[in-house]
Amino acid sequence: MKIALLGYGKMGQVIERIALERGHEIVLKKDENNTFDGLSNADVAIDFSVPTAAVSNISSCFHANVPVISGTTGWLEHYDEMAALCAAKNGGFISSSNFSLGVNIFFELNEYLAKIMSKFDNYTVAMEEIHHTQKLDAPSGTAISLAKGVIENSLYTNWTLEKPEANHPSDSELAKQIHIEAKRIGTVPGTHTVTYNSVVDAIEIKHTAHNREGFALGAVIAAEWIVGKQGIFTMKDVLNLK
Repeated sequence: MKIALLGYGKMGQVIERIALERGHEIVLKKDENNTFDGLSNADVAIDFSVPTAAVSNISSCFHANVPVISGTTGWLEHYDEMAALCAAKNGGFISSSNFSLGVNIFFELNEYLAKIMSKFDNYTVAMEEIHHTQKLDAPSGTAISLAKGVIENSLYTNWTLEKPEANHPSDSELAKQIHIEAKRIGTVPGTHTVTYNSVVDAIEIKHTAHNREGFALGAVIAAEWIVGKQGIFTMKDVLNLK
């Protein structure tokens, strides 16, 4: 399989190594210093760039009839635009806040737990995410995905970085929002914690990434899966979790 790497930072370099180990070929390493020359030769593109480059990278793939895997976060206000372009060009597209296989299993656990906890109004939910100091967006895309998983299965309506007024349910609008605490510490690859707290106990689920390998491997597996397919998919499709 011929892969175009859109974004050749630390993640792009790990993806390159894993892709080569799995027998694939890299035909383009795109960063701010070069062009899209070679993109049309690719079977698939993997985008781990920056928020300001993501839309240009993704749209270029659709115009070149190359399916694209995007792990860049912080650009999702343009998601509907990219989804429409994908449909117009009969492209293939997977965008995920996190391609780690473990995190996607964690997403499923989070949704299942949210369904159970929605029956018990004496618990409030909060989230914490910790990443390296070079991460540009806060909260992380993974934390937002976790929050959406709770919102879709509970009475919570939104997420917020604002700290709650109290540690118990109330009628205030803030109480209907999930507080996400975003921390930037050293070189932490990514730690996400979801906690349900009451006056008598707490229930907590947590995912800790030890390195970037899991993100990169999942992206390459998604790239292998999408070749030859048309449409917009998720990691649930890739991992057969639906």
